[in-house]
Amino acid sequence: MSSSFLKTSDFSTEYLSKLIDRAILDKASPSGSRPLSGKSVALVFFNPSLRTRASMQVGIFELGGNAVILEPGGTSWTLEHREGVVMDGDKTEHLKEFVRVLERYVSAIGVRTFAGLKDWELERTDPTLNAFARYASVPVINLESAMHHPCQSMADMMTIREKLGAGKKKVLMTWAWHPKPLPMAVPNSFALAAAQFGHDLRIAHPKGYELDDELLGEIESQAAANGGTVEFTNAVDEAFDGVEVVYAKSFGSKNFYGDAEGDIRERAAYHDKWIVDEEKMAWTSDAVFMHCLPVRRNVIVTDSVIDSPRSIVIDEAENRLHIQKAIMTELIK
Repeated sequence: MSSSFLKTSDFSTEYLSKLIDRAILDKASPSGSRPLSGKSVALVFFNPSLRTRASMQVGIFELGGNAVILEPGGTSWTLEHREGVVMDGDKTEHLKEFVRVLERYVSAIGVRTFAGLKDWELERTDPTLNAFARYASVPVINLESAMHHPCQSMADMMTIREKLGAGKKKVLMTWAWHPKPLPMAVPNSFALAAAQFGHDLRIAHPKGYELDDELLGEIESQAAANGGTVEFTNAVDEAFDGVEVVYAKSFGSKNFYGDAEGDIRERAAYHDKWIVDEEKMAWTSDAVFMHCLPVRRNVIVTDSVIDSPRSIVIDEAENRLHIQKAIMTELIK
């Protein structure tokens, strides 16, 4: 069992399910326990954040701990992660020193480092996150990397269980049009977690916007091992038929990685077609609507859908706090 929390497939479904049970119980009846009393947790943000930063900082406080927030290149030195590099450029400190000094002060390190959308073959290996995990002797928590966002997907699975009950659900993860290409971490992690929890997962996207081949293999094997199914469609209208959960998320094409303008031209054909609206939601089985936020209204989803009683995006965001408290309680002994 991993001592860090880098992606959900590092853990068994049983272990993840117990984390969700703990989070749901503590949300309903806060125990008031303070397992992080006298301890600090570093939160390293290479990228902007609202839900992740606020929920982690509040969660650490509620568990009795102290959050140390660092922003490389802003409130701390610029960082180099590559091995054997000659540091004669714009990077001031190597992660080897940064991590090994920081862990003398803190009990865990949370890291948020987005994809640069420049080099697919490199970024799919999560080089910065994995450098943190390699050098650290304390737990590292992935607060979103190029490939994974496990805290978000655990909050998603918690919200589905909370709203619809335990057991298999018919879940649609649909691509949506966006004016620019976005990272794949959220759809990667949602699809992986949905497969681990045995849901019947349908992934809808235009041709050319497939997820990573190796990851898709892992998603399909997890679904088979946990009693779920995975299907794919390029037909946006048919995708919504009979599902109980609609999860919308735009993401870029790996075929245009490093070529944002090419991706923008490619996706232009899907403008106004790949949007979650009332007409599509009417084909579902009274589905709930989910999105990780932030969301562009009337681009990803119409006002009428996101403001409807079936939208659970705010509950989903709140549950980031509760599931991350459960994760930190388990990791930081």
